[in-house]
Amino acid sequence: MTFRVSYRAMALATLLLASAAPALAAPCGSGTFEAWLDDFKKEAAAKGISQPAIAAGLTGVTLDKNILARDHSQAVFSQSFEQFSGRMIPPRLTRGSNMMKQYGSVLSRIEEAYGVPGEVLVAIWGLETDFGVNTGKFPTMRSLATLAYDCRRSDMFKAELLDALRIAERGDIAPQDMRGAWAGELGQTQFMPSSYIKYAVDFDGNGRRDLLRSAPDVLASTANFLASNGWQRGKDWEPGSANFAAIQQWNKSEIYAKTIGYFATQLAHAP
Repeated sequence: MTFRVSYRAMALATLLLASAAPALAAPCGSGTFEAWLDDFKKEAAAKGISQPAIAAGLTGVTLDKNILARDHSQAVFSQSFEQFSGRMIPPRLTRGSNMMKQYGSVLSRIEEAYGVPGEVLVAIWGLETDFGVNTGKFPTMRSLATLAYDCRRSDMFKAELLDALRIAERGDIAPQDMRGAWAGELGQTQFMPSSYIKYAVDFDGNGRRDLLRSAPDVLASTANFLASNGWQRGKDWEPGSANFAAIQQWNKSEIYAKTIGYFATQLAHAP
């Protein structure tokens, strides 16, 4: 299936555009990308990342002008809730119900551990990547290095690139396997590397936090994110509630958050 940019990234773009520099912002500094990357490697080493991890993650990484073009031409997320939810939920509802059944025991254990119902997690999973089908094909290290080189949000993406190296260093995902959305989101529910470092958990017990291939890790990590951001066990997720606010920590867009909640409610009432 053809990859599409995650709708979470599209919604996030609305917020990023407000603080972005002019669309034709020049790369930071006057040097080449290669010179910038050499300096970044030294900075990564100074922050405690090992030379083998730096070499494995960054050797051969080049500038991707297509990533810069995507970043500079992001459209504002402007669909209504009715438009967005009406387009996104119906084609995913049957598969979402099947996923609820297929992973029922895992979802029950996750709810026991984190307090987040399975239908909320499956709704997010479906909206982000069609339940893991469309995780993205962009090399993560290349995307993040390209965005860090650009002046618009250099510090933000340098921090994300450092965390991507840490993910590889601790053995969760090999650098060559890190592929995701164009802005650096990884895995079946599209975690930025900083969130991956902070919230990813090894729920299948294999010693790695694998958000690319392990559905239990994906779902539990998403639950951990919500629980860490104020989710209240046993409460509903209607707009205005504490749990809706936790969903908005996942995605600031009210329309996207409402779509997650509405999808989850439909899954909860599905036969």
